[in-house]
Amino acid sequence: MYAVIESGGKQYRVAVGDRVKVESLAVEPGAVVSLDEVLLVVDGESVTVGTPHVETSVQATVVGHGRGDKVTILKFRRRKNSRTHAGHRQNYTELEITSIGGAGAEPAKKATAGKPVPERPTEPAAEEADDLTRINGIGPVIAEKLSKLGITTIAQLAAMSTADVERVNEELNFKGRIERENWVEQARELLEG
Repeated sequence: MYAVIESGGKQYRVAVGDRVKVESLAVEPGAVVSLDEVLLVVDGESVTVGTPHVETSVQATVVGHGRGDKVTILKFRRRKNSRTHAGHRQNYTELEITSIGGAGAEPAKKATAGKPVPERPTEPAAEEADDLTRINGIGPVIAEKLSKLGITTIAQLAAMSTADVERVNEELNFKGRIERENWVEQARELLEG
């Protein structure tokens, strides 16, 4: 669930648990603020659009006040020997959203845009996994990439067929590195002794 609110002439997309820096409000830190200018509320599949505002409010707690980064203002007129230099820091109030429409909900999780979440391969126990960095050409980063594909032991590397080598080359974009650096032969030699 999220909402679009208006504060200080600006619009903000907020969800429960978000922290937002809005234009400075005259309230003390720790106070609860009700933001009534709600333009849009989305709850799952239902979308409520206001004309101009929705008949609901967003509750927020004031975290604190502060000043933004400095903005440099430089005016220069060529051939006139005229230049002015100034700076500005905008005041803000930081809010933490506690509820939308009176319903205090759990913080919304980020959607993955319809993509299925890949299952993480089960990692073997520490005594089962081998140190793949013993093979020349495999460093800690490549060992981590191989473990994500499920290759965690030297025996698995030694047992790789040509099709397996091509699949790993394709998935990890190694461009023939496994054959070029003879990882399979090195793994077989390590197993033999």
